[in-house]
This record gives sequence, C-alpha cells and structure tokens, in this order.
Amino acid sequence: MSKISTLQVEKVNTHIVNWLKTYAENAKVNGFVVGISGGVDSAVTSTLCAQTGLPTLCVEMPIHQAPSHVSRGREHIEQLKKRFPNVSNVEADLTTTFDNFKTIVPVVDDLDKVNLSLANTRARMRMTTLYYFAGIHGLLVAGTGNKVEDFGVGFYTKYGDGGVDLSPIADLMKSDVYALGKYLQIPNSILEASPTDGLFGDDRTDEDQLGASYDELEWAMLEDEKGKTSDNFSGREKIVFDIYRKLNTINQHKMREIPVCIISNDIK
Repeated sequence: MSKISTLQVEKVNTHIVNWLKTYAENAKVNGFVVGISGGVDSAVTSTLCAQTGLPTLCVEMPIHQAPSHVSRGREHIEQLKKRFPNVSNVEADLTTTFDNFKTIVPVVDDLDKVNLSLANTRARMRMTTLYYFAGIHGLLVAGTGNKVEDFGVGFYTKYGDGGVDLSPIADLMKSDVYALGKYLQIPNSILEASPTDGLFGDDRTDEDQLGASYDELEWAMLEDEKGKTSDNFSGREKIVFDIYRKLNTINQHKMREIPVCIISNDIK
C-alpha cells in the first residue's frame, strides 16, 4: 500500500500561491499567520504563504512540547526567514496557561477521556492564539490540514486546528504534501520525522493513534471512493479499510456543515 505521489509539484506550487494571494487581496487583509509545529504540513503551508510575498507570521505555541518538535520548528522558521524577507515569527508559550486550565476544571476518573479532552484543549488554545495575532495584524489564519486528515479520517480538533480561515493544502494527500515539501526545500529533519500531532506530551506518532500509516489510509480513502467495501479485502488491507471506514464515519460531524434546525414560516 505504499503511495508514491504523481503530483506536478511546480504547477501545484504556482496554483496554490496564486490562490492564496488572490484570496488575501480580495479579503483585503495584510497576509497570513501560521502555527508552526515542526511537522511537514505546517512547514509546507508557511512556505506557500511566504511565497506570496505578503506578510507571513509564523507562531510557535509550545505546551510541554517535545524538544525535537521545537527544534525542527525553529530550524524551519530560521530557514524561511533567510529565504523570504516578508516572514516574521513570534513565540507564545502556552504551557502555564494550559497548566492553569487543568487546575480549574473538575477532576474526572476516566483518564482516557480526560487526556483526549486535554489534547483537544491544547489545539483550541492554539487556535485562539492564532486568531489573537490575526486580529492584531490583519491576517488570515492559514490551515495546515491535508486531504486524508481533513476529509478522510477527520484527524484534527474541531474548533482547534480545524478552526481556520482558509486551507491551502486540504486537497493534497499526505504523500503529495511530502512531494511538495521536498520541492519547496523543507528541512530534511522535518521530511524524515514521523508525523505526530504533539498533543499528548509524549512521543506517540499519528500512526500510533490511527492504527495505520498515511500511505495505508490514502489507499483506503481511494478504494472507498471507488465504492469498495470491507468484503473486497482480506488480511492487512481489510484491517486498514475497516479502520478508515470507522474513523470516517465517527468523525463526519467535523467534516459536515453544522446542522441548523430550520423553522418553517407557518410556525414562526
């Protein structure tokens, strides 16, 4: 199930940069703000924003962050600032804010639920921080989600990293993001690192959480789009397809528009 991207990287690069610039100009904003995690998605997104020539603010928001995540993020930011004069950066350490939050909410015995809720809280604190800087500087919050995360398995936090103004790479599979990242000269330390959301304060990878690699999930997403079912597969393929279908089903609430209760005119 290994996935090799066939993306026409130069053409896609030009298309996304033009799209970003046109959107920002029509919205009459100054530029973009991007949260930098030390991962490939935020590195690619921030580079694409920088290529527009518009002000691009890179924000580090550590919360008990692993040193390797911090160092990769800073390496990327420093490289980006050397390449593009329109790039600036700021750090907002949210560790104390997060720790204070934990002291004011009730204690719950179910640690699995607590840890998941706190992981999502980290993402939502970061979203709030990005919009703080966006409001001050007149910027758009650029999302960093890719297609398999945003529309396949829903691997993001609702109103967290899913709370953005626009999504420049959300129509690219993860393998495409890596191909584009290589073309954009993203640091090798990022391209070679195992993908992780860094929301749990440990070294668990995305694959650890999802139960399948991104290559496998891309395969399953494409097979699902062809109308295949679990009965079409066996062995590891069946396991992966079932994982994909389960995640796609339970996370539909993130991917669909918020339901609105429509009141007919005759009872208003």
